[in-house]
Amino acid sequence: MATLPNPLPTLAADPSGGSLGLELPAGSLIDVTAEGPADEPLLWCADKPARPGDYDALQPARRAAGLLPVLLDLGGDQGALDEWQLLPDEASYPGDHDAEEVLEEFWEEYAADELAPDTDYPAKEAVTENFGERATYDGTIAPYGPEWPGLAPATEPESAVDPDVRAAEIVDSLTESGSWLKEPRLALVPARRSADIPAAIGWSGQINYEGDVARLCAVLRSWEDRFGVRVVALTFDQLVLSVAAPPTTQEEAEAVAAEHFAFCPDNVTQGHHETLRAYAQQAVLNQQTWSFWWD
Repeated sequence: MATLPNPLPTLAADPSGGSLGLELPAGSLIDVTAEGPADEPLLWCADKPARPGDYDALQPARRAAGLLPVLLDLGGDQGALDEWQLLPDEASYPGDHDAEEVLEEFWEEYAADELAPDTDYPAKEAVTENFGERATYDGTIAPYGPEWPGLAPATEPESAVDPDVRAAEIVDSLTESGSWLKEPRLALVPARRSADIPAAIGWSGQINYEGDVARLCAVLRSWEDRFGVRVVALTFDQLVLSVAAPPTTQEEAEAVAAEHFAFCPDNVTQGHHETLRAYAQQAVLNQQTWSFWWD
């Protein structure tokens, strides 16, 4: 993976980051991976839970040192970073992949192959009696079919807010009392752009779906360009994006939802939305956050 110079080792002797033009709170350098300590730190992580305003206070690190802020949820059963199974050496470089090629491959593999007629399986009658008929895949992904529908158009620029402003707003909401995040900590990651953060640390929340997280980051780069997304939070197995320019019509939302289905089918097939159309209306249309979870 092509990398930038890593400024994090400087923080070992200068914990506040003064030499980098920063004023960091108390924190720790993290080099733990699933394969043992990394040669250099992967990220800096604050010692105390984040509060509203903390993310925006770290924005200067982007300009001063090429360190990008992100929330990490360290609560729950698999909250500790040494349990995240980080695999930085398994990640390629996001810029080496084409977003549409990645999505088209996923679509053909995980959507088109499922359009075959339903077959019988053990206890099908009992399942149907208790839970009703399961939607067929052609119904699930309507109005689309086996052929990849192509990338959704970008949202008109005049409808967008500044992506970094939107990201700070979303992070503030995620760090308020009552947020669904259990123990959000702010982290700084050396990365070229927000979309690259998962690859830079070797995040493996998607590992059951795609082994190389950089391929997903290529899609995130495309969403950065078209919809002003930022990677604002990661948990052990969930990715959260802020969206500065979400689609504003149902037709546009369905086109984006098709990309989401290719990117993370579990959002539709194992989520609260039985069809892509319903997912588009409830989770994409005018939504300022998009989140993804892989089983």
